[in-house]
Formats: sequence, structure tokens, C-alpha cells
Amino acid sequence: MSNYIDPKLVPQKSLSNGDQIPCIGMGTFGSDRFTPEQVSGAVAGAIRCGYRLFDCASVYGNEHLIGDVFKQAFDEGVVTRDELFITSKVWNDMHGRGDVLLSLAKSLKDLKLDYLDVYFVHWPFANYHAPGCDGDSRNPDSTPFSVDAFMATWRQMEKLIDMGLTRHIGMSNMTIPKLEAVLPLCRIKPSLIEMELHPSFQQPELYDYCVAHGIQPIGFSPIGSPTRPDRDKTPDDIADIEMPEVAEVAKAHGIHPAVVCLKWAVQRGQIPIPFSIKEPEYVSNLRCTTEDPLTEEEMARIASADKNCRLIKGQVFLWEGADDWRALWDLDGTITK
Repeated sequence: MSNYIDPKLVPQKSLSNGDQIPCIGMGTFGSDRFTPEQVSGAVAGAIRCGYRLFDCASVYGNEHLIGDVFKQAFDEGVVTRDELFITSKVWNDMHGRGDVLLSLAKSLKDLKLDYLDVYFVHWPFANYHAPGCDGDSRNPDSTPFSVDAFMATWRQMEKLIDMGLTRHIGMSNMTIPKLEAVLPLCRIKPSLIEMELHPSFQQPELYDYCVAHGIQPIGFSPIGSPTRPDRDKTPDDIADIEMPEVAEVAKAHGIHPAVVCLKWAVQRGQIPIPFSIKEPEYVSNLRCTTEDPLTEEEMARIASADKNCRLIKGQVFLWEGADDWRALWDLDGTITK
């Protein structure tokens, strides 16, 4: 079987303005386990196998090498710029006036691009922590979510659209209270929102809220991120690929449980962005969107298996006086203001 999947066979999703985006992409976060060279090598292979959506971020520390891959693919005629859908994100240390433009300029330089397809606010807090830090790390300058601070950053994001530096802007790691506070203030609303989505953590209320507001959900950790950093692991975490409901569907289709997670995500309507450096895995991830769909009964069985198990808790972003990660997600009894 060929490792090339015709991108025309991969379903597309329509954004609010009619622009098309592939129904699945490749993430580029190495989870502190894979080198930038390994990640960029996977991107190079993925382009040749038919991937057209790549989810990047400055904090991943590999955009400069991924940019070399993009340039080589363009130079060799493997793909054209307008055939790719490329995203990046502003990190927490570059929120606010002026810094967002500097952050985007750095990403464009590293990625060797003239524009992005989407630029995201990576987290809704300007609470910096060093990449690869311990899960118990705390920055004494961290502060709770602030509508005013977030909107100061969002105004800069909107200007990037005006300048033609990105086609869309998006948010990540939001909650319904936060969205209710900021969406009415936006001159340009987010086209997409990245959020953690997998069978054991389906976030149905947030997902439905985004869809109702014309915002396309992108799901990170779509198979439960088994290679996520150790700082993000806790004893109560559930392994999606070991869930009985997922395993039973996998057995019925003769496929790996991870592929079931991706089929479920695509058919539900979110855009999963799995990551792997292994060609057989990322080829399988892409191919699964083109064949052998899950049945309605199988989709319903997985939908009923939600365990509300958040894996990426974000505790390193907590501020003084907030001792529990639930405060980041408006689950500590207070409402975001």
C-alpha cells in the first residue's frame, strides 16, 4: 500500500468565511521527548505523504527547522504555499501591545513564510514559565485571567489580520465564561479555538458553544497524548486507547484504538492534530479519514464514554493564592471577570 494519500481525498471543513481547512493535521509539539530535528523530519515526511495542515508554535522551539522543511518542499515543487494550512501561536511572554507583532514576525521568519493561515493566542494568561519546567514550578508574577489584559492582546491579533500577516486568528485553552466575557468585545472574532479533546475528555458544553458561535474547534491530545511531558501526568489520568468502548470499536474494525480516537474526532466535527515521528503511524492517521467510517452506534457508544478527564491541566500557570489547577478553568467556584 502506498504511503501517499491524495490530499483531495481528505475531507475539508469550512470556516465561518468559507475558507477550507483539512479535517486532520499534524501537531509539532515534541512533548520534551523528541528533538526539533525529529519533529521537522516528521513534517517533511508528512508533506510528502499528503498532509496539508500543520500546527506550529513558537514555544515548541522547532519552527526554524520546520521552516527549512517548508522552504525545501516549495523549492522542490512538492507542494505550493497555498496548498498548506499553517498555524502558529503567541506564547505567554509576548502578550500585550506590540509584542504580539514581534512574536508573529519571529515565527514568520523562522517558518520562512510571508503569512500564516491562523495565529492563535496559546494560553489566555500572560503567565510565563520556562519550557520544560517542573510541574510544580510557579512564576511569582503570574496573575488570574483578566478581560482587559486579554483584550489588549486580542487587539494586536486583530491588527495582524488588517496587515495581511495572518488570514485568521484564534484562541486556545478557553472556557465558556471567558468566551462570554471577551467575544462581545472582539472586532474580529476567532475563526478557530484549540482545546483538549479526546474520548475521555469531550468537553461537550464548550464544543457545542463554539459550534453555535461559528467557531471551528481544533482538538489537541486527540488520542490522549501518551507521550505528553511527565509534568502533565497524574495517577488519575485515563488512557483513551485502553478505554473498553474504544477498544471494542477498534477490534470490530481491525484497527488500532488510536485510529478509532481520530475517526471519532473527525466524524464528530473537530479537527484533530495528532503527532508522531513514525511514518507508519502518521500515514495511518491521515488515511483513516478517507475510509471505513465509524457507525452511528459506535459514535454514540464513544460519546457516552466521556470521563471528564482533563490531561493538560496547566498548573504551572497558577498565580499566588490559587493552589488548584481548576482555578485556571473556572472550576473553583468563581466566575471569570
